[in-house]
Amino acid sequence: MTQLEIFKMTVNHQPNKNFLYYAKFTPFLVNKICEKYKIKEDKIDEFFGFFNPVYIHPEVKKREVDFSKYFIDIEIPEGAFINSLGVLEIPAKYYHFTGYVSPLRNAKSLKDIEKFPFPEPEDFNFGDMKEKVEKAHKEGKVIVGYIGHIYEVSWQVRGYEQFLIDMIENPSWCEYILDKFTEINIKKAKLLAEAGVDYILTGDDVANQKNLMFSNQMWRKFIKSRWQKVYETAKSIEPDIQIWYHSDGNIESIIGELIDIGVTILNPLQPECLDIYKLKKEYGKYIVFDGTIGTQTTMPFATPEQIKNLIKERKEKLGIDGALILSPTHILEPEVPLENIIAFVEGCKFE
Repeated sequence: MTQLEIFKMTVNHQPNKNFLYYAKFTPFLVNKICEKYKIKEDKIDEFFGFFNPVYIHPEVKKREVDFSKYFIDIEIPEGAFINSLGVLEIPAKYYHFTGYVSPLRNAKSLKDIEKFPFPEPEDFNFGDMKEKVEKAHKEGKVIVGYIGHIYEVSWQVRGYEQFLIDMIENPSWCEYILDKFTEINIKKAKLLAEAGVDYILTGDDVANQKNLMFSNQMWRKFIKSRWQKVYETAKSIEPDIQIWYHSDGNIESIIGELIDIGVTILNPLQPECLDIYKLKKEYGKYIVFDGTIGTQTTMPFATPEQIKNLIKERKEKLGIDGALILSPTHILEPEVPLENIIAFVEGCKFE
């Protein structure tokens, strides 16, 4: 079976012994894998048999914007850079992490925010996405269209603490920024749905290990309603398009509402803070589970045999209707033993 055939069975909740599976690695592990198996980095997915959809995104007009004026009050360290949103990224001491310095951290009014050079919907166009979709489908591959975030990019531009304070003290400031990124994502959703992608990647990290980072009422007001507009745009063009949504942490209190606005694939379902078997009973007929293999516990600390047994259990309890994609709940860090990665692959392999 091709990955496209298995994906269609998965999202249609059709029982199937072959589950899609994948993992992502930090550079340290990438190098270790390549050295061990004498393969190139771009061959890792093929070597392990990972679910490897073709990623596409709308073409973006290059913007010539000088964001340096937003950082004249700080000394920019060596190795730091300003990304396309105008956020200064400073490499951290640990692996793949970076620190953010937000360009609007010092904004004192809505006018300050309105003057900021946000990306605009007209910056995005169709490009050759349709041709890429048709080619990939002929090869039995799945096509995923990248949309990204709304809340996360909004706080990155404003500043994390500043944005949370604004949600209470200056809600119109938050709404202006959120609307800017919502408009862009609506345009992306339209272009990707017209191109015929199988699913779109969306999400925002809105929870910690215990609960949401803010009240459910705040989430509904500022975030839910805006994602709903994005999803409705995509589904109005392609009713069968799948909506993949990511949030780390304990998002149990909003899963039902995510389903209500169109989410069909949920990631990553951290077992350290969610009762995934309870959630399967409650929501399993509505969504595909993508993830469920703990990166805080299982992947770094379990034995290979324990990992294989856990995957067998996931298949039996979560994959009974076929609606399961197996993956670690986050990128695998350097402390994960290579033996555990192999055990994950062997446990997931197609029968």
